[in-house]
Amino acid sequence: MHLIVRAVENMLHLLDLFGTLAFAISGAFRAVRYEMDILGVIALAIVTGIGGGLVRDTLLGRIPPVALLDQRYFIICIAGALIVFFAASKIAKRWDYVMAADAVGLAVFASIGCEVALITGAPPLTAITMAVVTACGGGVIRDLSVNEIPAIFTQDLYASAAILGGVVFIILDLLHISRELQFLISILAALVLRGVAMRYRLSLPTVKSLPESPSKLTRVRKLKDKD
Repeated sequence: MHLIVRAVENMLHLLDLFGTLAFAISGAFRAVRYEMDILGVIALAIVTGIGGGLVRDTLLGRIPPVALLDQRYFIICIAGALIVFFAASKIAKRWDYVMAADAVGLAVFASIGCEVALITGAPPLTAITMAVVTACGGGVIRDLSVNEIPAIFTQDLYASAAILGGVVFIILDLLHISRELQFLISILAALVLRGVAMRYRLSLPTVKSLPESPSKLTRVRKLKDKD
């Protein structure tokens, strides 16, 4: 049993590093869109790859954050940035593979974020929030860094997949399911939702823009009331 637990832990760690690489590559490509220099490519790769974990650990009081203690995370992010810098055109032709890797990273990060929060004694809703922060925080920092609306508010069920993964993890924890099964089932749940959303371009309902600002609409209403 101990060997199984150890094997699962090693697998999760490898998937964590794999997800970090996938996120770093997506961050580096955002830098390519704006034709940044190599430092800019590396910077966006790093904040995308480890940004969510840094924010999560800081909010939960895990100081210093794990990513700052394990140099492999930085090395992987820098490697992803360099790969994109020198082979962006070749990788772009296989973007579907990058997105598949990104989906795996999202699912794994969500489960790990939830697990870390529970270990620190966080309540269920906080744990689910940390699942989203871990999975999506790096992307939010990336988008804000280039003055864009964060993609999680506009893309097809990205944050929703992280929420689902967190919710499933919490439910299984309340049912006292083994940690190995918790990770496996919650990762699969988030991965399936993300995969289906990507395949069929599903998204949440969006709010329609107003014809005028609320203040102007209010003034118009008041004028009509006077008449």
